[in-house]
Amino acid sequence: MRLGVHVSIAGGLVEAVARAKRLGCTTMQIFSRSPRGGPAPKLPAEVAEQFDTQRRRAKINPLAIHSPYIINLASPEARMWKQSLRLYQEEYERAGLLNAQYLVTHVGSHRGSGDAAGIARVAQALNQTLTDTPSSVMILLENTAGSGQGLGDQFEQLAAMRAKVSAKSRLGICLDTAHLFAAGHPIHTAEGLEEVLTSFDRIIGMEHLRLIHLNDSKAPFGSRVDRHWHIGQGHLGAEAIRRFINHPRLKSLPFILETPKKSEADDHRNLTAVRKLAHGQRQARGAVSAHR
Repeated sequence: MRLGVHVSIAGGLVEAVARAKRLGCTTMQIFSRSPRGGPAPKLPAEVAEQFDTQRRRAKINPLAIHSPYIINLASPEARMWKQSLRLYQEEYERAGLLNAQYLVTHVGSHRGSGDAAGIARVAQALNQTLTDTPSSVMILLENTAGSGQGLGDQFEQLAAMRAKVSAKSRLGICLDTAHLFAAGHPIHTAEGLEEVLTSFDRIIGMEHLRLIHLNDSKAPFGSRVDRHWHIGQGHLGAEAIRRFINHPRLKSLPFILETPKKSEADDHRNLTAVRKLAHGQRQARGAVSAHR
């Protein structure tokens, strides 16, 4: 499996690759700038080239860039929407400079203006970005936990956004397990996982799912509270995560952990937990085959 973490860029982009290598990552995600605002540092061509070279040498692929949290492409406030669009287009361009495969996108909140209006504004921003910036970077819309007036907790909302985008081949989906669980999608049971995947395939299409954010949930099922937690230690649990990562329709996808961390040791423990769950599934199948 292709497995990695969201890696800090503290100390520079090249140091981020070094962190990912130390953890044994085969894929990775970063912010290209502070996720909470402020001017973005320039990306000198030589730094971007060195980052790309080191990442490719380490065979870390794909690379996902996560867009800043301050962007709200669904905002009904004209000034906020225009600022969000400007920052988003800037981020899309930066993702291209870093030769990223994906730009993961939180679509934002309609702020009381209603789902339809918010969806239309997101689609307008996506269309404008994809038209104005030729790039091979694919935009991935991420599902949400459904808190407040945010969009993206229901597959129908994500499908409606895709339907309004002209360059559909440049637009995919990222699913977050903690968000699915908190939003009330029953991925914690075997039957529920099949139901959710069947629903996603019918409404959006499995071929458009390109990346998984693999997180346990500190918040209970259906709480609509977005709280990522350590693998196997949350309400989602180890068995549900084992089933998820080994599912035939999911196991070939890249998995990125966004679990809490105070140091690289936390990332190491969570990565080890996932690898054991994946390895345990292979062992179990081998034991069944030997018994037969």
